[in-house]
Amino acid sequence: MRDSEAALWPVVDEAQMREVDRVMIEDLGVSLLQMMENAGRNLAALAITRFDPARVVVMCGSGGNGGGGLASARHLSNRGIDVRVVLSSPVEELTPAPREQVSILRASGVDVAVIDDVSTLGTPDLVIDALIGYSLRGAPSGKAAELVAWANGATAPVLSLDVPTGFSAANGTYLEPHIGAAATLTLAAPKRGLIGSDAAGDLYVGDITVPPQVYDQWGYDARGLFARDWLVRLRTDTDHR
Repeated sequence: MRDSEAALWPVVDEAQMREVDRVMIEDLGVSLLQMMENAGRNLAALAITRFDPARVVVMCGSGGNGGGGLASARHLSNRGIDVRVVLSSPVEELTPAPREQVSILRASGVDVAVIDDVSTLGTPDLVIDALIGYSLRGAPSGKAAELVAWANGATAPVLSLDVPTGFSAANGTYLEPHIGAAATLTLAAPKRGLIGSDAAGDLYVGDITVPPQVYDQWGYDARGLFARDWLVRLRTDTDHR
């Protein structure tokens, strides 16, 4: 994994990211499950490389962001890490791709469930936030809000997938409640408002195999940004760590 200057990267908002996903699925024939698998593998790799956890709680929502979290849980479990997966919605309320990820996880022997009492989650070494991604609609509520509060109060660091839950990619702002992450793995390209955000923590970008030319329509030159890396850490001019 290498560092790269954040200023070199295209920055996209919610509408642009939706178009990226549409092009991938409809024009290029890359399935949502394939993109989830890429996201989950990269997320697990970053979790291990950055945090080296023995026990991980993965919080998953009902959509594509949750599907990426579910895929990461399988990769972590395969590497001998103790993984507990908690859902913010019952399995029957998940969209089709995350439901398929749940089936794969359960067949692999990993427990996946909605829990009544979040205090029973104990003290993990790392919390993975895959509750709500770039398509946030209103502030987190219900079980998702409970999990956000638990994660923010836990002693373990939080690693968010794509955006911290509670972040609005439509305008680059945070709603309440929102996750305060130690690190965020954003997918394909940084979302507007993430670079330099305290709530996002250290910002990484993960390759989900979006061809660089997809960004040409917005005048972005994304060629060579990932080079030989699946994961890249983004640095700003004020980041001297």
